[in-house]
Amino acid sequence: MRARRIGRALGIAVRVAGRIAGQRVTAPAQGSSARPYVHPAVPVAGSRNRNLDAGQAAARATVQAGRSVSRGVGGFFAPFRRVGGILWLEVTGVFFLLPVVVFAPALWRAILAYPHTSDHKTLWLTAGVMAVFLYLGISSFWRAHRRSMRG
Repeated sequence: MRARRIGRALGIAVRVAGRIAGQRVTAPAQGSSARPYVHPAVPVAGSRNRNLDAGQAAARATVQAGRSVSRGVGGFFAPFRRVGGILWLEVTGVFFLLPVVVFAPALWRAILAYPHTSDHKTLWLTAGVMAVFLYLGISSFWRAHRRSMRG
């Protein structure tokens, strides 16, 4: 059941990412990076700065291409970032619940020995550790659930 939901979420994410990538490839550049083209200054014949101006123009073109690629890749991976965050919260929740399972027998033994011993420190310490890890595990799953419901 859970694997089916994860597979469905990944399938939807791949379709959305493909659609976004297709739109980014076919759409003209928009936003703050769309500036009017300004002709670079033409160096005077015999100027010593000719190579410097050509290098600066190439550097500007490279930076602009890098920004465009970065925006395209960021748009492509946006759905995966959401699904990956949800999956990360669920995996973290599992790892927080593991100490609860490990400490459960120790807590059970401490509860059974409570009336027969004066050492109650083990009971309260074990219960405290289990309560903290139980809270962290449940809250991690709760956050994953809320994030998945946000859409």
